[in-house]
Amino acid sequence: MTHSTEWFSLQQAADVGDLTMPATVRGWQKIADAEGWRNATDRARRDGKGWVYHLSLFPLSTQVRLLLAARPAAEVAAPERSPLWQRYDALPDHHKQACAGRLKAVTAARQLMDTGMTLVAAAAIAAAEAGVSVSTLRNWLKAVKSHNRADWLAALAPEYKATASFAECHPEAWAALKSDYLRAAKPKFSTCYRRMADVAAKRGWAPIPSEMALRRRLAAEVPQAVITLARDGADKMKAIYPAQRRTKRKLRAMSLVNIDGHRFDVFVKKPGGVPFRPMLVGIQDIYSGKFVGWRLDETESRIAVRLAIGDMVEKYGIPDEMILDNGRAFASKWITGGTATRFRFKVRDDEPDGLLTQLGVKIHWATPYHGQAKPIERAWQDFCENIARHPFCAGAYTGPNPMAKPEDYGTRAIAWDAFKAFVDGMIAEHNARTGRRSETAQGQSFDQVFAASLADPMTIVRWPTTEQRDLWLLMAEEITAQRGSGEIHLLGNRYWTPGLVALAGRKVHVRFDPDDLTRDIKVYDRKGGFLMSASALGDVDFLDADAAHRTARLRSEYVKTQKKLRDLHVTMKPDQLGELYAPTLQAPTAPQKPAVTRLATGAPKAKPSDWTPDHEDGFGAVVDMISQRNARRSA
Repeated sequence: MTHSTEWFSLQQAADVGDLTMPATVRGWQKIADAEGWRNATDRARRDGKGWVYHLSLFPLSTQVRLLLAARPAAEVAAPERSPLWQRYDALPDHHKQACAGRLKAVTAARQLMDTGMTLVAAAAIAAAEAGVSVSTLRNWLKAVKSHNRADWLAALAPEYKATASFAECHPEAWAALKSDYLRAAKPKFSTCYRRMADVAAKRGWAPIPSEMALRRRLAAEVPQAVITLARDGADKMKAIYPAQRRTKRKLRAMSLVNIDGHRFDVFVKKPGGVPFRPMLVGIQDIYSGKFVGWRLDETESRIAVRLAIGDMVEKYGIPDEMILDNGRAFASKWITGGTATRFRFKVRDDEPDGLLTQLGVKIHWATPYHGQAKPIERAWQDFCENIARHPFCAGAYTGPNPMAKPEDYGTRAIAWDAFKAFVDGMIAEHNARTGRRSETAQGQSFDQVFAASLADPMTIVRWPTTEQRDLWLLMAEEITAQRGSGEIHLLGNRYWTPGLVALAGRKVHVRFDPDDLTRDIKVYDRKGGFLMSASALGDVDFLDADAAHRTARLRSEYVKTQKKLRDLHVTMKPDQLGELYAPTLQAPTAPQKPAVTRLATGAPKAKPSDWTPDHEDGFGAVVDMISQRNARRSA
């Protein structure tokens, strides 16, 4: 046995609840003194603040309880989880108070028994003090007999179970009532009950309780979440479940940003145009809450998204990760091309890599129509109040919906440039406003939190190189260079440089500025490697002679340049090559005979006049050679 299962104190013996032995330390001390336990030096010793005694000194009934109480916690169910304590916890407060009164009476009876009083006498005295009958008290003593002292309170709990008793209702009537009430149309319970009662009268359904009785039964049997799901839909039911609370403590500035679009409830107007509600594309740093990039446009266009990302990267660097909305502008291949998890378009092998992909930004897609997945949604609420309803926008404010139009609706449209300057100033004020109560701000402004994080040596932000600046200033698109010249046709414009001749008929990637198509474009191979820049070839008037002469001059210079390049590579004249590669060997004149010749067959017979002595000698030599060969084979 281990130490904990061999030696016990008198307090432990009193707590195990052996009804045949004392329930107090004082009662056990009298037994130990009478039997001289401390004189048994091998079975009694001091341990810390008091004496402990070997298990063998205790009565057998107490030994069993001490061993049960000393079992490891893993082997014994925790009291608060046992059925005994579960029953006690389910009791109402007035029943728990009754348990405390019973425990007081039982404890008094056990203390009287420890003094030597009999069970009958002790029960009579304790029952009189508690104001109950002796039989009741003895039942309480019996209830705690098999439990440890620590569990007496729960053991004295009455057999109480809170159950609701409902009037009986015809099953088909009850089913019809529930099915009618639990519908998306959300009818009133009284209306459903009246319909059910009418049908019950016609079909003889009985019994049918009162409306109030069935209301109570519905509330008791059907969970509120089920009622919300059936009548309000899944979205309302999801809102019942507590939302998770995400912490920003482990983030830093520019480690994670969120981009989204917000349409202002304000009418603006461009020169010569009609009033419209502008769209703001904003990028917010998640850690600090600061807006690090934004652009205004007529729609949530990919151009505005690109420019907003470019503003952020040029001012504050490249973020590690970004949360994007599932809108078409953000899922555009111009922004996220080459990303395997892009939703809106299929990823093709020959598709240009998007801006974020080439910058090495990890992309996370926000759940559609789920504001909790986009922290920037909270800032849009501030913009509705502080920008759209600002006095500067008086007369141009449209209201959040057609049913909430202000009295001065449509009386004014703000000039585009003026509204852009106003929004820039208000976002700067939004970032600089102190007293923020976010997890990281704690009374500071978003600017202060952002600056403090950047100043932390642990914050490392990637900064763009000169080459990377083309990634957001120019868009990516795949173009096939024209056959022959290799010029590139893009959005009605032509671009060319001499190096494109080698790429004629091949597909290339180009990056261009859609806001200024007169700028040079960047030409890349299909793997993203930079090849060259190409200039725009502008159109000219049909009868523009100066332009024709200028083109002819440029073409002439181009031809001269190519001729010079040819002369640099072709350094030997044709006559020099002729002398270099002239043959130096001559054909042999003497005949060459093989070692063995074949007899001619099927040839015309020679005329007698053509037979010469040389023929005769040659024929004889052949015959002799054949004879010698046959002789050797015979030998």
